[in-house]
Amino acid sequence: MTTRPSMLAPFRHEAFRLLWLATLASNLGGLVQSVGAGWMMTTLTDSHNMVALVQASTTLPIMMFSIMAGALADNFDRRRIMLIAQCGMAAVSLGLAVITWMGILTPWLLLSFTFLIGCGTALFNPSWQASMGDLVPREDLPGAVTLNSVSFNMMRSVGPAIGGLIVAFAGAATAFAANAVSYLPLIAALWRWEPQRRSQVQHLPRERLGSAMWAGLRYVSMSPNLLAVLFRGFLFGLSAIAILALLPSIAASYEDGGAVVYGTMLGSFGVGAIIGAYFNNRLRALLSNELIVRLSCTGFALSAVGLGFSQNVLLSHFALLPAGACWVLALSLFNVSIQLSSPRWVVGRALSLYQTATFGGMAGGSWLWGLSADAFGPEWALFLAALVLIGCGLVGLRLALPAFNTLDMSPLNTFNEPMLKLDLRPSSGPILIMVHYHIAQEDIPRFLALMSERRRIRIRDGARQWAILRDLEHPDIWVESYHVPTWVEYVRHNLRRTKADAENVEKLRALHRGPDAPHVYRMIERQTVPRDDTTPLRSSPEPEV
Repeated sequence: MTTRPSMLAPFRHEAFRLLWLATLASNLGGLVQSVGAGWMMTTLTDSHNMVALVQASTTLPIMMFSIMAGALADNFDRRRIMLIAQCGMAAVSLGLAVITWMGILTPWLLLSFTFLIGCGTALFNPSWQASMGDLVPREDLPGAVTLNSVSFNMMRSVGPAIGGLIVAFAGAATAFAANAVSYLPLIAALWRWEPQRRSQVQHLPRERLGSAMWAGLRYVSMSPNLLAVLFRGFLFGLSAIAILALLPSIAASYEDGGAVVYGTMLGSFGVGAIIGAYFNNRLRALLSNELIVRLSCTGFALSAVGLGFSQNVLLSHFALLPAGACWVLALSLFNVSIQLSSPRWVVGRALSLYQTATFGGMAGGSWLWGLSADAFGPEWALFLAALVLIGCGLVGLRLALPAFNTLDMSPLNTFNEPMLKLDLRPSSGPILIMVHYHIAQEDIPRFLALMSERRRIRIRDGARQWAILRDLEHPDIWVESYHVPTWVEYVRHNLRRTKADAENVEKLRALHRGPDAPHVYRMIERQTVPRDDTTPLRSSPEPEV
């Protein structure tokens, strides 16, 4: 029986330990800023929708720009990207503090600044999450992701209360200034960190940004496990965000409710998240991933209903404890599922698409539940959100989450670039690939089933115009053909193959009846008529001379 690694195992690695400690300060500052922004909006406007839009303005840029940030994370120095993001957010937070001190802050100006902070988060998150695989080995990855959640929720248990005290006694401007200072420890830790170079073939040029973004979209769209996680993350974010989006309005509705009450309620949510993180590993050892998600959706739904119809501040604090636990259980599970179901070359883009789906749901949910609260009241908005959460759990009957370690996404590393007798440049192309198989009649159904999976793998990794052909004169000969735009893309296509893909290759080779391995023809297309040929077409033939 294999032992499950301890959640604390990632602390054995110094780089992870230092960066994790630095994120504590950054998370504390971010939560203080969040309390300041949320409560500041309640003093600037009476609209529940505008209050909820504070949450949406932070999550919307993550939905909009994460795909681009993921492509950057997979193709550039992640450490440098994170430094740029952190410095940018520090500058924006400082500017927000100055504007607030000057007394010229308006609701839409506040939303603009929080939107810019969200842009920094969108740039930072894919590189930070993808760096977990650079900081710890694969077996410690679930623990590292859980500890990141613990880091945030440890601060959530005290940060909002601290933020509420700062706002109550020193004003929102001081909260924004404290957030600007909180970025400094993480900036210093990132500056000190010297990550190992990723084991990517160095002679390949970087992918262009547009091509890299399209490659990430294509990979995820052709990966059923990833699509299931993305859809479930979207539904969970859409519905679960209702509590956080409406919490300022709920806190303000209580007698003697204020910034301190709002902060302590967020703290209760954070304490619940820490409890959930503590039991995370134990639950994964006892229950399937899918069952944990269903229980999380149900528990969060019950908390939302309890919070919405509670008239007592103390009971509302207790209602937030299971909500926090279910929040961290579900989101950390989604995150780890994405990381373990993606190869390293595309993990940043896969994580960015997951964040786009989840935070897109949160942004849309913040707006939706804000409008619902204006129309029906916060309690009924939370009840409607609970119904969507129950639906998110039921979706698992058709789109169940994959179990961990069902696929080994490590690089296969068996491809050797062939010696060519033509002088090709990396940009030479298009390239046509043909693979010849000899298949016995009785093996054809099995062959075609494997080729269906082969098609998905090929297209997922960058192939175009994939086709399977059968020789009319020699029916036992089958040809797999596909195109790639350039020679360098052909090399990149083969380097993307993972150990999980090897099973399909071996099964196809086992069906091949030829004396040698299936022969591969690599050809470059050439036009016999120039592409820019402008010879005019005539309606009637010219007379013979």
